[in-house]
Amino acid sequence: MVFKIAALYQLFTNQPLNYSLNLKNRQLLFLRDTLVYTFTTFGGPQAHVAILLREFVEKRGYITESELMELSALSQILPGPSSTQTLIGVAWKVGGLRLALLSFLIWVLPSAAIMCAAAISYKTFASTGKIDSVLHFIKPVAVGIVAYAAVTFAQKFIKSRVSAYLATGSLVATLILQNPYAFPLLILLGGIISSALETQPTEDAIRVKLFSNVNPKKVGYFIGILLFFAALGALINRTSPFSLPIRLFENFYRNGILIFGGGQVLVPLMYTEFVELKHYLTNAEFLSGYALQQAIPGPTFSFTSFVGAITLGNQGYGLTGQIVGSIVAVIGVNLPGLILILFIIPFWEDLKKITRIKNSLSGINAVAVGFMATALILLVAPFGTDWMSYLIMADAFCLLYFTRIKAPVVIIIGIVLGLMF
Repeated sequence: MVFKIAALYQLFTNQPLNYSLNLKNRQLLFLRDTLVYTFTTFGGPQAHVAILLREFVEKRGYITESELMELSALSQILPGPSSTQTLIGVAWKVGGLRLALLSFLIWVLPSAAIMCAAAISYKTFASTGKIDSVLHFIKPVAVGIVAYAAVTFAQKFIKSRVSAYLATGSLVATLILQNPYAFPLLILLGGIISSALETQPTEDAIRVKLFSNVNPKKVGYFIGILLFFAALGALINRTSPFSLPIRLFENFYRNGILIFGGGQVLVPLMYTEFVELKHYLTNAEFLSGYALQQAIPGPTFSFTSFVGAITLGNQGYGLTGQIVGSIVAVIGVNLPGLILILFIIPFWEDLKKITRIKNSLSGINAVAVGFMATALILLVAPFGTDWMSYLIMADAFCLLYFTRIKAPVVIIIGIVLGLMF
């Protein structure tokens, strides 16, 4: 069987199999490396790509450096978890769809399970009263991390007058509208404006070639999932026990479609929708979960596991409901990105030639900066006149911005200070 797979691989890729290991063992080795990667990777997408470059390209040679950089670029112009999409793309190139799906599960499940367990035990720890002293330091530390992400994103993406206008406009609009449906409209508007201003109309032939390869049925399935659960969540009786899980899935699936730039952008959107608008979580619960996620390895999107579990727990669904909420959140937020990356990779060679798509990213990222600034304002507001919280937030920001200290270390410092004082 292994030799048949190897022969098919050589036939369809036109590449000789000059490996010291057969194809099956190579894929098992890839899964083992993915497991190690899962438990040793901290930080955002940039840190994750650096580790992939060292471990998967330079050490193992699964793909070339240029292929990895192209996959990373592709994940940046697609909505969804960029680190997850990059890893799935590497796995797809190494072993096809099955290896990509297995790698996705290995990458997502451990941190999601940890966050679900944290959500389940949160009420127990909160009832002891010990968590209050820790939260007094952890909450402003978490806000300091959000501030650091907002500033670094702004420095990276606000490079023109247009991008500055888009960021400012999205900040003002989200503060005024306070509606989750404002996010997709602003993202779409930012992409259209930057694409229109920065692209020359010389790519019609490329677009025709690309979209002639698109299967309309797959596009219909992708959009249909969102519309189905949105309609189902709206029509089902709100007193039904199935109502909130269905609406929660739609919420996370919609957020998964909207997120460009990874977890740093996901967090402000979720805060606005789930804390400020729908009151599924308290400010303390949200920031506690975010702080914990920053201290564990794995994808930032695993934070959704905590949010989903806490949401159903707060609504009286019990232990089983919290587990369901965690599963619904993780599947919902990751599904769009998973579908997209597996859908796009086969004709990425054509897609990457369309500069209009690349140019839209600058406007989308500028709008995302505005979202992050909105979240920062909303997160700081509860501090009121608590000057200590402002000081801790500023200290956390300075440690991240001016030193090489990483977010997990800053979180641990906050926990230690909370236990001491």
